[in-house]
Amino acid sequence: MKINVVDEFLGLTKINSPSKKEGKLASYLKKRLQTLGAEIYEDNSASQTGSDTGNIIAVYPGGKDKPTIMLAAHMDTIVSTEGMIPQVKDGFIYSDGHTILGADDKAGIAVILGVLSILKEDSTIPHGPIEVLFTVQEEVGLIGVKNLDYEFQAKFGYVLDGDGPVGTVVNASPSHITLDLVVEGKAAHAGLAPETGVNAIVVVSEAINSIPSGRLDEETTSNFGIINGGKGRNIVAEQVDIKAEVRSRDKAKLENETQKIIDSFKNAVLKHNAKLNIIRELAYEAFTIPHTHPAITTAIKAGEILGVEVNLKATGGGLDANILNSRGIPCVALGLGNGNPHTKEEYQKISEMEKAVQFTISILKEAVF
Repeated sequence: MKINVVDEFLGLTKINSPSKKEGKLASYLKKRLQTLGAEIYEDNSASQTGSDTGNIIAVYPGGKDKPTIMLAAHMDTIVSTEGMIPQVKDGFIYSDGHTILGADDKAGIAVILGVLSILKEDSTIPHGPIEVLFTVQEEVGLIGVKNLDYEFQAKFGYVLDGDGPVGTVVNASPSHITLDLVVEGKAAHAGLAPETGVNAIVVVSEAINSIPSGRLDEETTSNFGIINGGKGRNIVAEQVDIKAEVRSRDKAKLENETQKIIDSFKNAVLKHNAKLNIIRELAYEAFTIPHTHPAITTAIKAGEILGVEVNLKATGGGLDANILNSRGIPCVALGLGNGNPHTKEEYQKISEMEKAVQFTISILKEAVF
């Protein structure tokens, strides 16, 4: 049975699947994939991730004269979409205005299901084996793919979670370092004896003000995203907790900017006789897929056949592709024609989603060893 990708997408958006609560969607997908002739697995990652399901893997048979290709998307949405009724208007799909739409990434799921249904209906379309991956908790730190418990055979893959129109191929993404900083000062009464205290808010403000943040260059950013501290307006703030990050596609720049933040806090703490605790973690590593790689040359050839202009693009965000690349599966991300993700103004262009199905099929047809 051929799947209408628009109807499929509309149905998927009605299944609420915020991070850690992807189980209902996973159950639906396992049944859907089974009808499409795939061999289905659920990995054992749930005990590690805390989701109510593991990652879902489906293996679809294909010819031995073509390479095994991965198609991936994530099941979770950044927030709940409970009760949301999608709206179709002038060739676009929107939410009803109360929540996000969830095109990120249910459009990717719908496209993959649409592709598989066409291949099942028309056995004359040449393609190699296909490995499908639907992950949990992508939105909250790529948690699902980090805990993936399955060995893939794919030579390369496509994550259907990129921004931009169909033909956009995201071939580069930065490394991401997270910093949890705790500045400890000394409490005191703000009116009676402020001079006996050490105001952690003042220390933090001085540290942040001493270094640039935001867009640092074309491939590097830093941000102070959360600051919590103080217990009352009449108390010299004893402690402040800060969550910061640095991203860059250049390893040296990543280290340099991270060290700038650490040094600025160390200097401010030393000056004011405060204390500092730092937890630094590498959330994910950068990837860059060269334009000569088969994942890209195949996409370019597929685009030429369809009349789709293929444009390579670097992103500043993290993708499941970051982790898959680090696991040895070269992956790029494909644009699907949606926009304004993570907002109530999120949209999906219908014609682009339909074009994404044809583009993906063309990629599978043109893939060679």
